[in-house]
Amino acid sequence: MKIYIASPLGFTESTRNFYETKLIRVIKDLGHDVLDPWSLTDSRKIEAAKKLPYGSERRNKWKRLNAEIGDNNRNAIDICDVVLAVLDGVDVDSGTASEIGYAFAKGKPIVGYRGDLRLSSDNEGCVVNLQVEYFIRKSGGVLVFKIADLPTAFKRVVRVVRYS
Repeated sequence: MKIYIASPLGFTESTRNFYETKLIRVIKDLGHDVLDPWSLTDSRKIEAAKKLPYGSERRNKWKRLNAEIGDNNRNAIDICDVVLAVLDGVDVDSGTASEIGYAFAKGKPIVGYRGDLRLSSDNEGCVVNLQVEYFIRKSGGVLVFKIADLPTAFKRVVRVVRYS
């Protein structure tokens, strides 16, 4: 399967290591292809935008680059079989939530991973934002709380993908 990873883990050095060495590794070791939004856009373009001095040139460069990043991520969700959404944090990352909504609208099953022990729900009837959890479950997906549970979750959604 082609698995798109929706997450904020690429933004910081502290989480990027977990993302690259643990999460991506587990998915590849299971024999799946990873569609990694953090590697879909040429990193040299991002570095060039970051180096520009504050002002209109920098702002315009980021506007163009933001559209390219958004297109790349949308295209990857369009061709994936499953979305793996990282739900850690006090609240689900807004970009991740957007990707979950888009994936649901495109009929993609979504596996939600929450390894964070903090409470993050609207009420005691859910684990994270109720709408995020709704889209995950209604997609035929599941929530998991340990990396070790991903193989079982992917096997479950394989049935959803094959019989849709």
